[in-house]
Amino acid sequence: MRHSIVRQRELRKAMPEAEQQLWRFLRNRHLCGFKFRRQYKIGRYIVDFACIERMLIVELDGGQHNEDEAKIYDEQRTACLLRAGWRVIRFWDNQVFKEFDAVMEEIYRQLVLRGE
Repeated sequence: MRHSIVRQRELRKAMPEAEQQLWRFLRNRHLCGFKFRRQYKIGRYIVDFACIERMLIVELDGGQHNEDEAKIYDEQRTACLLRAGWRVIRFWDNQVFKEFDAVMEEIYRQLVLRGE
């Protein structure tokens, strides 16, 4: 448990620029009052962002996620999170920079869907 907390803190301090930008809009209930946590531990995984109320995980992927080994790991990780009742949406880092409004719209859409 202790190792996990240390790792979460390290990840928060070293957030990539895309995660920092998205966090500015997800933190403090900025998105329609929904609370998000960053670098949140779920089971044995630490996810980028999680809205517990709506069981929604938002993951941002950099270029390293294009490698075969990373793709397999991501698929296994996502499957495990889905089995636990979470929904997972993924975006590429460059989408945050180039299509920010569309990213925010999709996150909002997923939040609203869960409430229906």
